[in-house]
Amino acid sequence: MEALAQEASLSRAAFARNFSASVGEPPHNYLTRWRMGIAAQLLEETDLRLSEIAARVGYRSEFSFSRAFKLARGVSPTQYRRAMTTRSPPV
Repeated sequence: MEALAQEASLSRAAFARNFSASVGEPPHNYLTRWRMGIAAQLLEETDLRLSEIAARVGYRSEFSFSRAFKLARGVSPTQYRRAMTTRSPPV
């Protein structure tokens, strides 16, 4: 966030306020939601290991990624993948 604030020539606090006013949520919440959306897509469409998905969406460890995913989506990444692969295709 520091780099974005500098790019906008604002303090971090001012950047966060302006971002929240424009987007409707704080930068950290937006970033987490965006990351989890990409992660969900990767879980559905690929056979990548959780550690690979974690790295692709910006997490340093599989554990921290799994914890964040469960907080955001209500289920673990493994449960999410299992549910998505066993659902019936649309008719």
